[in-house]
Amino acid sequence: MSGKRTLLIASGAALALLLAAAALWHFGGSNAARMAGAAPSRCLPAEADAGPGGMVWVPPGRFAMGDTVYPEERSFRDVSVEGFWMDRTEVTNRDFAAFVAATGHVTVAERPVDPALHPHLPPDMRKPGAVVFIMPNDVDGMGDISQWWQYVPGANWRHPGGPGTSIENRDDFPVTAIALEDARAYASWKGHRLPSEAEWEWAARAADPDAPPAHERPTEANTWQGLFPVVNTAEDGFVGIAPVGCFEPNALGLYDMIGNLWEWTDDAWEGRADAHVIKGGSWLCAPNYCMRYRPGARQPQELDLATSHLGFRTIRPAPGPGDAP
Repeated sequence: MSGKRTLLIASGAALALLLAAAALWHFGGSNAARMAGAAPSRCLPAEADAGPGGMVWVPPGRFAMGDTVYPEERSFRDVSVEGFWMDRTEVTNRDFAAFVAATGHVTVAERPVDPALHPHLPPDMRKPGAVVFIMPNDVDGMGDISQWWQYVPGANWRHPGGPGTSIENRDDFPVTAIALEDARAYASWKGHRLPSEAEWEWAARAADPDAPPAHERPTEANTWQGLFPVVNTAEDGFVGIAPVGCFEPNALGLYDMIGNLWEWTDDAWEGRADAHVIKGGSWLCAPNYCMRYRPGARQPQELDLATSHLGFRTIRPAPGPGDAP
C-alpha cells in the first residue's frame, strides 16, 4: 500500500504541476493577446529634445568595454571614443521607406539567396525571405532554436512576419529584417555610417565611464516577461516589437539602446568573415534564456541573414554642440 500511495502522491504532484503550467501558459497567452490589441502605434513625443536631424550628441571619452556574463563579453578592454552624433531612435519604417523611395534599394531579404554562397541550403531557404520568431506552444529543451525561429519565404522589411503581414500603420516602429548591406546603404544615403562596437557601447552606457555593469533586467526597455519562449506575460505593455521611444531614454537622450531590437555595428566578429557584431538585445531577451539586455552584451550575426529581431541606427562624426565647425 505504501508503494501505491507514494505513486499516487507523485502522480498527483505531477498533475498539479502540469495544470499549473497550463494555467500559466493560458494566462500568458490571454494577457499577451489583450496587450497586443491595446499597444500604441506611436510613443515618441513630438517635442522630444534632439539635435540636428533627430540626432543626439555623444561626447568623447574612455571606458572599460565588456562585461562578465557570457564568455564572448570577456575580458574588459580599455578603449577611447571620439565624440559623434547618433540617431536618438532606431531607424523606423518611415525612415527606411523614404530611403527606398529615393534610391530604389532592394533589400537582401527581397532577393533570392546566392547559391554560390550557400550551396547546402534547401530550396525553400534559397527563396527571398527572412528568419522570423514564431512563438511555440511547447518546446523540447532549449538547444534547438528552430523550435521558435523559422526561415519564412516572403518575409522582409515590408512584411516582417511573412506574406499576410505588413507595416501599415506602423510607421513609427523600427524597421527590421535588415541585413548589414541594407543598413550600410541607408547610412551612406544619409551621409552617416554605422557605429563601431565601442561607439555603440559607449553611447548605451550614456558616456559614463563609471557606470556599473547592469545585470538585472531593465525596467525601461522592451524585453521578454515570462518563461521564454512559451509564456509571454507582456508586463511591459508590448507583446512584440514596440514603436520607438516608448521607454525612457538614457541620460544622453537615446531611446531603446537596450531591448526592442538588436542593432548592427560596423565591426566584424573576430575570426569570422561572414558575421558582424550586434548589440543591445531585443524584446526576446529574458532571464531564463538571453540575458543580453546590457550595454556590454554582444552576439555575432551573419552578414546576409535578415531576422525579425534586428534593426539599426546610424551615427555622424562631427563637431559637438557649441564647437567650432
